[in-house]
Amino acid sequence: MKNKVLFVVTIIVVFLLGLLASSIINRKSEAKYKYVPNVLIGENEPRNAEWGKNYPREYQSYLQTADTSVTTYQGGSSMRDMLEEDPRLVVLWAGYGFSKDYSQGRGHYYAIDDIHNSLRTGGPEEKEDGPMPATCWTCKGPDVPRLMEEKGVAEFYSGTWAENVSEVVNPIGCADCHDPNNMKLRITRPALVEAFQAMGKDITQATHQEMRSLVCAQCHVEYYFDKNKPGSEGTQYLTFPWENGFTSEDMEKYYDDIEFSDWTHTISKAPMLKAQHPDYETYLTGVHADRGVSCADCHMPYKSEGGQKFTDHHLQSPLNNVANSCQVCHREESDKLIENVYDRQRKATENRIKLEDLLVKAHIEAGKAWELGATEAQMKDILMSIRHAQWRWDYTAASHGASFHSPVEVGRVLGSGLAEAQEARVKLVRLLANLGYTDAVPMPDISSKEKAQKFIGLDMEKLINEKEKFKTNAMPKWLEEAKAREGKMDSKKVVSNNN
Repeated sequence: MKNKVLFVVTIIVVFLLGLLASSIINRKSEAKYKYVPNVLIGENEPRNAEWGKNYPREYQSYLQTADTSVTTYQGGSSMRDMLEEDPRLVVLWAGYGFSKDYSQGRGHYYAIDDIHNSLRTGGPEEKEDGPMPATCWTCKGPDVPRLMEEKGVAEFYSGTWAENVSEVVNPIGCADCHDPNNMKLRITRPALVEAFQAMGKDITQATHQEMRSLVCAQCHVEYYFDKNKPGSEGTQYLTFPWENGFTSEDMEKYYDDIEFSDWTHTISKAPMLKAQHPDYETYLTGVHADRGVSCADCHMPYKSEGGQKFTDHHLQSPLNNVANSCQVCHREESDKLIENVYDRQRKATENRIKLEDLLVKAHIEAGKAWELGATEAQMKDILMSIRHAQWRWDYTAASHGASFHSPVEVGRVLGSGLAEAQEARVKLVRLLANLGYTDAVPMPDISSKEKAQKFIGLDMEKLINEKEKFKTNAMPKWLEEAKAREGKMDSKKVVSNNN
């Protein structure tokens, strides 16, 4: 009896071991043929689908970036009208394009569609028309490195936005970050290389783990268009203001020293700075960067399918993928981790809204001072305080994940912004009194986006009609040109899998 039992157990064990061996062999076989190429990818191949023929798992995960169903407290992938959610922004950006239209981006997959639809890019009728330079395309897709190679970097920046509607048609993807010859991460935007050089650093010495953040830092950073760059004067040359360092004060000093402003506020006449999205800079001041965690570790965590481990290219909020992002290191329950994030974000938002309220009042009070005959000498220090306060506000607001990436730094910057805004308003009270005005300055009704835009003098009907005309007439024609151009591109030689 015992022999029979032993025999049956032995048969079962042998069977299970056979299954295990078979599974291991299959997984090794899958892994062995993971990167067998099907096509030859050119040096500046912008079409993501072509890369997908060789890297189907990465490409299929990238396509999931098209999902716009995720909404988090301060982000996600859904389209959100930020001016509708917070009409104060319209007044803060009076005279600047963001007062016309500011929607949360839906992710890399929609980079081209979203810039087509934005009112900020205007409604050009000809390729020489429109308010925006070609530089605005720099981070929108892998056609840009191709164009920079064909034209030259400065020559690309010197063009118009409109002329590149027919050129930049592939959304952010493979060629933006990868070398087609070996798939190593690479920097394709000269501005980042030049910023490192300005700091006396060599970006080619970066480690692979550092590169997992630096490829993001090509775009998710603060920047400005330098019209006075030696050798490229008059060109809207993309530049990162990092020579003094990465903090808000470092970049503020850089801008002050060169007397740069993005625009002049139409109400207060303050020389304003518009923070873009200093995600990388704020990330550097947080605990995750201090622990060596990269952007990709959380936003593009590793994933396994069959016997293959690869980087998930579904770039998204880590809060929609807690198991593979947060819980790799943190053992708390998902709900607890998400609540921890939201708690930090809510606390930062409290002070951010307080600062917005002060800034709106400061701009309007400054406008009243001008109306009463204030001189430039009287207004100079006040306008600099407004400039500095709003820069600090925007630095924390425009960086998409700042209040999570670095809540302590965000709290510090908002605190200094509140102090600057209060200082501006104290100076304004004194000046208004000297000008004979001692009442409280009336505040307009800006309870909705529409009311706020009317208050600052925007003709939204005209702007919307111009955009619709562009989308109906010029854009389809230019996209047909792009389709014809890409139709002539070499589809690349197919490489036999038997070789």
